[in-house]
Amino acid sequence: MRLIGLAVILSLTLAPLAVEGQQAATVPRIGYLALNPGTSPHLREAFLQGLRDLGYVEGRNVVIEYRSAEGKPERFPALAAELVALKVDVIVTGGGTPTALAAKQATRTIPIVFASAGDPVADGLITSLARPGGNITGSSNLTPELVGKCLEQLKQAVPGVSRVAFLWQPGALDERTEKDRLKRAEVAARALGVRLQFVEARGPADIDRAFSEMTRARAGALTVLGGAMFFSERRRLVALAAKNRLPAVYTLREYVDAGGLMAYGADLADMFRRAATYVDISKHAGRVNDESILVDEIAA
Repeated sequence: MRLIGLAVILSLTLAPLAVEGQQAATVPRIGYLALNPGTSPHLREAFLQGLRDLGYVEGRNVVIEYRSAEGKPERFPALAAELVALKVDVIVTGGGTPTALAAKQATRTIPIVFASAGDPVADGLITSLARPGGNITGSSNLTPELVGKCLEQLKQAVPGVSRVAFLWQPGALDERTEKDRLKRAEVAARALGVRLQFVEARGPADIDRAFSEMTRARAGALTVLGGAMFFSERRRLVALAAKNRLPAVYTLREYVDAGGLMAYGADLADMFRRAATYVDISKHAGRVNDESILVDEIAA
């Protein structure tokens, strides 16, 4: 893995209050918004470990307000509004781009740190990787760039495959980003001499039907486009791929930890750990410095 760009440090002012000759610091509060953190407790723990590495321990010198959409992304706007009403010092988002977008729409003043996002520029989170602007920053794993590499890895693992199912979730990203990813997949597939079968799953209820479509079309392998819903359902996806004898490639190692064949992508837990460095509770004003986004890439 190689890192591109400079880490952007978000700092919050903690104004010491003089009380009878002693200094009493305000305990900062972090809002933590995620799709379904119960399915991936290691990601929250990675963030907490990052805070501990900086000397901050939950319940001792920092308070964290957790909000979970419990797998229902339509709840994001209301949950983000709750955190804004609580006047937290910073909002950290997991669950990819939709979570970060909900936070951005809820406030233009409270700093926001997204732990991971596929293409934050195309998705409308920031204006550019070099200078994000506004009150939001974070890390990107550039998943659009990985689509072709995932197909290449799958072709190497299953040389004789001629038809590959491509599972994606319509509406998970903005329309332009979705079209770009599908186009990249088609270009990569043609270069590898395979045909793609695009299969949609808008929610968990569509997953069984999606696999039925794959088997009817006699797909010989599967690639799963990353997304928060698929990530929450990763154990089910891995089990269905095995049941239907579909060699599959994923964009995150957590799928392999759940029993999947292989994955090609960034270390998501490390990205959550590094999100804590963006929440560096120290001396500066509560703002996001207009530096560059930290981008994770997989070295060729």
